[in-house]
Amino acid sequence: MTQEVRLIGNIQIMNKPRILIVEDDDLQYEIYEDALTGYELSRVCTGGEALSAIARQAPDLIILDHILAEGELGLDYLPELKELVPYVPIIIVSGALEVHQQIHALQGPRRAHYCITKPVDVDELGKTIEIALKECGETEVVRQFEALERSKRIDAEALFSRSTDRLSRQTEIRRLVGNATERPNVSALAREFRVARRTIIRDLQELIRRGELKPEVFPKWEMGEEEG
Repeated sequence: MTQEVRLIGNIQIMNKPRILIVEDDDLQYEIYEDALTGYELSRVCTGGEALSAIARQAPDLIILDHILAEGELGLDYLPELKELVPYVPIIIVSGALEVHQQIHALQGPRRAHYCITKPVDVDELGKTIEIALKECGETEVVRQFEALERSKRIDAEALFSRSTDRLSRQTEIRRLVGNATERPNVSALAREFRVARRTIIRDLQELIRRGELKPEVFPKWEMGEEEG
């Protein structure tokens, strides 16, 4: 379970994670109170009250019932909730959602993280909350950025490797054909270096462009013939 640490003087104070419960049923809220004693709970009964509460203080997690007071539906408030607190995990709780509605709630940029059906299994709920606080929210965003950075590094390493391979191959090609009196055999070079014929042709073009091979080694009209 994630907890915030405050330092007062030389004493560390552990803050309980804050959970906002959007639930209009008194009995259901009492179940939450009994089961979630390790958290700081606050309760509202409507989606509008939830938006106001979040604007005052963002929670660490939201438990959102689907059927709320005044005929409101919790899923209708998902976009606004995610707009206010995009990185706060949301657990939808309902006994009225069809499977396709649950799937819809868990998809897209403004999604809930979990759906739990009523009657609520408090053990399942407790485990889900622990996972959500540990793996979702800001932690999830950090992991996404880290994955992106790793991807960029891998791409850069692959590009560097390809560039090194190409320069090494071109150096060897220059050695092989630089003083040759006959037109280079592109197919033979392709087999030797295990690359496509067009790769060898491109290497020859680059070597000629850089002045490392004489143009007559592989005239332009013959390049066109090979490429065709």
